[in-house]
Amino acid sequence: MAFLLGAVAFVIALLVSVMLHEAGHLVPAKRFGMKASQYFVGFGPTLWSFRRGETEYGIKAVLLGGFVKIVGYTPLEELDPADEPRAFYRQKASHRSIVIAGGVVMNFLFAFVLLMAMAMTIGIRQPGTATTTVDEVTTCVPASLSEPCGDGWPQSPAAAAGLRAGDRVLSFNGRRVGDWTELRDAIDAARPGQTVPIVVERGGRQATLQARLAEVGGESFLGMQAAVVGQGYDRTGPIGAAVFAGRAIGQTVAGIGQVVVDLPAAIPKLFSPERASTPGGQVGSVVGATDVSGQIFSSESSWRDKAALYLSLVVSVNIFLGALNVLPLLPLDGGHLSVVAYERLRAWYARRRGRPDPGLVDMTKLLPVTYLAVVLLIGLGVLLILADLINPLRLPE
Repeated sequence: MAFLLGAVAFVIALLVSVMLHEAGHLVPAKRFGMKASQYFVGFGPTLWSFRRGETEYGIKAVLLGGFVKIVGYTPLEELDPADEPRAFYRQKASHRSIVIAGGVVMNFLFAFVLLMAMAMTIGIRQPGTATTTVDEVTTCVPASLSEPCGDGWPQSPAAAAGLRAGDRVLSFNGRRVGDWTELRDAIDAARPGQTVPIVVERGGRQATLQARLAEVGGESFLGMQAAVVGQGYDRTGPIGAAVFAGRAIGQTVAGIGQVVVDLPAAIPKLFSPERASTPGGQVGSVVGATDVSGQIFSSESSWRDKAALYLSLVVSVNIFLGALNVLPLLPLDGGHLSVVAYERLRAWYARRRGRPDPGLVDMTKLLPVTYLAVVLLIGLGVLLILADLINPLRLPE
């Protein structure tokens, strides 16, 4: 039931995000006198709608997006002569740019508001400090650090050596360690397959254990999770929340950039156990995000952890939608903005040369590129959906 509740909560958040994105187009279009004939969530057959003024509002059957129908969005559209003065393509470039950018602005604004609300109510999560005390011993040697243990997998070096939760590691392979960074460096300095002494404090007494290190991902693997102290949530005021929201959006955008760069190399791993080992492999479809939301709600974490993770997921989706639409590719918003910018640049150049304004771009020449972009986006979307169904991403334990 908790999983289903989480899935439904994400679908609702996604629909709200889509509605806000499309409202970002609709409101300025109406403000500038353009004619918007439809505002719908979803695609396909209409489930429910009503009309207010000249605009029909409603919900369609396939809830995988939404749209606003602005009359004359491109010169290729056939228009009623009475609507031509209000056609989108006949409006000032500044007005068209505001309407096009409105959806992206709403996605980022929604993410900003959610982050501020999270900082002021739930609080900003403090990561704490990792120690040399064992919090949990991994039972197996996994194929990758993101893989859970399975039946028949070899026992981890820590488990085989008798390391227990609560043990405090004092030295590793003859090196004194005072914090997790020193312990991690000592593990990295050792060779896979090497047997090393580990001095631990257990119940007020010292004991020396012998562990034969394994290899995971080309590095030495012991198999312990460090206990973390100082974790928690700190609420902040509006100014601190605004700073936190701005920083978080910047970090997320930078992370999306890493994903875009890494995605081509990650595609072959989408259906392998190593899928989550790279930033590109961690990107998913709407299906995957819905599944992750269900995992968040059904986890054994505290309500604060669940709320923070859920809101972070919704924030990430909005920032991703906003960043994706900025790409200068038709039919995305960034592609339409690029067309407007090119028209203005061409008009400026013509004026400098004493020539008349060349006018609107011939959109028929851009159709092949548009079709290619649509095919690539749909193909990637289908591939990610299949990966999320066959090889879904899992939250860390």
